[in-house]
Amino acid sequence: MSPPRPDNLRAVLFDLDGTLVDTASEFVVVVQALRAEHGLPPLEAARICASVSNGARALVTLALGTVETDPEFEAQRQRLLALYAEVLGSSARPYPGIPALLGALAERGIAWGVSTNKPRAFAAPLMARLDLQPSIGSLVCPDDVRERKPHPEALLRNCAELGCQPEQAIYIGDHQRDIEAGRRAGMYTVAALYGYIEADDNPTLWGADASVSSSRDLAPLILGTHLPA
Repeated sequence: MSPPRPDNLRAVLFDLDGTLVDTASEFVVVVQALRAEHGLPPLEAARICASVSNGARALVTLALGTVETDPEFEAQRQRLLALYAEVLGSSARPYPGIPALLGALAERGIAWGVSTNKPRAFAAPLMARLDLQPSIGSLVCPDDVRERKPHPEALLRNCAELGCQPEQAIYIGDHQRDIEAGRRAGMYTVAALYGYIEADDNPTLWGADASVSSSRDLAPLILGTHLPA
């Protein structure tokens, strides 16, 4: 699939964790704290970082070696979320080049938004604390739709809120579900290889239209120009 022509590009949409914002350091703290509460030693931080995109359930499984059918699993998931709420936004930062990219998009009249599987109770406060400028035009969370990614419903809602057609948008994500959702929505998709990708995953099989190994490479791909650091 060809990218939207520069004069026809109306929106750039991002997955949140691992694509727009580096939140891994906060989840490392949370997982280690949950393990410590159970008398378990710390895990290698890289293992935690690679699992962030898989959500709270996967992090509980990683932290405690438990499964979702365990009677205590939901209580542990709620505990992990409570621990996360305590550190939310404390060390999360946009990836390098993202603030400059958002500014360049605004100069060209191109909106930006986020489609995430992160619950709104966490996504909205995080975005507020980051205070990225220009401000976000559309934030769609699983609470806002009937079907989560990889279903395209969330991305189609982003487009409706931003007043553009899917073929006028680009979606960037660091997980196969992101690329699948974007493709099913009819968008040009970009795999963020700098994000939270597990060692046994193979992004070349995701079917993305393009990929970038650094967040700084997004501007040349989308706008055809490098931006100042």
